[in-house]
Amino acid sequence: MPYFVDAQNATLERLLDHIDHIAAVAGVETVGLGGDFDGGGTLLADATQVPLITEGLLRRGYGEQAVRQVLGLNTLRVLQAAIG
Repeated sequence: MPYFVDAQNATLERLLDHIDHIAAVAGVETVGLGGDFDGGGTLLADATQVPLITEGLLRRGYGEQAVRQVLGLNTLRVLQAAIG
């Protein structure tokens, strides 16, 4: 994941910047998190740090529904549509 966020300086703030950019360009309904929070990267140690994303999004002014979309509802919607 760090490569997609910022190959040189992957931080939580840069991840939030990335989410902001995608939401601004394509809409918050297109943003989703991958499942690669297994401790293999350097951006987040593991899935226990996902609440930091929630806190960051709320701090940046995202409403509860938008945060829910980013954290999983968008992914669920796409998977349900793909499955049929």
